[in-house]
Amino acid sequence: MKRRPATVDLKRVTTRPLAGRPSLASVKALAGVMPARGADVFFENLPAFLKANDLKALIKAIISARRRNKPVIVMAGGHVIKVGLSPILIDLLERGWISGLCLNGAGVIHDCEIAFAGRTSEDVAEGIRDGSFGMAAETAERYAEIVRAAGENGIGLGQAAGLIIEKSGARFKRHSLLAAAYRLSLPATVHIAVDTDIVCQHPQYDAAGAARASHHDFTILAREISRGENGGVFINIGSAVILPEVFLKALSVARNIYGRPRKIVTANFDMIFQYRPLVNVVRRPTAHGGAGYNFVGHHELMIPLLAWGLKSYGRKGRRGKNAPDTRE
Repeated sequence: MKRRPATVDLKRVTTRPLAGRPSLASVKALAGVMPARGADVFFENLPAFLKANDLKALIKAIISARRRNKPVIVMAGGHVIKVGLSPILIDLLERGWISGLCLNGAGVIHDCEIAFAGRTSEDVAEGIRDGSFGMAAETAERYAEIVRAAGENGIGLGQAAGLIIEKSGARFKRHSLLAAAYRLSLPATVHIAVDTDIVCQHPQYDAAGAARASHHDFTILAREISRGENGGVFINIGSAVILPEVFLKALSVARNIYGRPRKIVTANFDMIFQYRPLVNVVRRPTAHGGAGYNFVGHHELMIPLLAWGLKSYGRKGRRGKNAPDTRE
């Protein structure tokens, strides 16, 4: 056998306490929950053209889906958490507008740091100079705890993270998406890519355990997608590669096993045009029926606008048995 290439020993890395790491985002800067007041006038007076029509159509599709007990699943990249949108999404989870949540690997890390430390997001350019980037000890320890919990309980990463955050008495858990989903018994899945996240730099990272738990979440997502026949809604916010790719494969599995869903509604929100979200979320899944929408704009503006619209239109019309809670 030929000589094996040399490897680096991750036990030699130098970590630092999360409390001593400068962070770019904190709970003090998180968004407030969108009120319903004023939304009616705003949305009724939007011009009846292009993206204004698309946004209103998406809002109505979400309302219709939830009133008929169809899934509305939000897939969110880590940037969504970093720009303070967790309270808005948690409010939509609690009110029933969102029935499921998907995060990528960065998402669960930022969600955990917010929950336990009240802040997240580091200066990458500064930290990479001396190799301190991604070396927060507590973040790696919490992630390892989540992976162990997933293995011990036979659950996915998303549920395990919600369990750890909720049961560990995290000081800021009210701002955690995964804790909210766990508390509400809603499906929350996490989909990772090996060696793309800061926790992969640490010696306690269990690559096999993390991948196994993430793959468990893939099977949950595929099952949830299968429930979306004729009107289920699937929204990608800010994931350029991982979640659009996972969604497309999970959709294929659902259609392969169950023959559904057809005629779904999809949407993508991002700051620029991205190939994979546009093709894998908006176009391909709806090519033979349904509707797909693509919105370009900053998350910190577009997502509050979407939530505001739900508060407006959601108050109109008769509420069905599965209608969300629209109270203030």
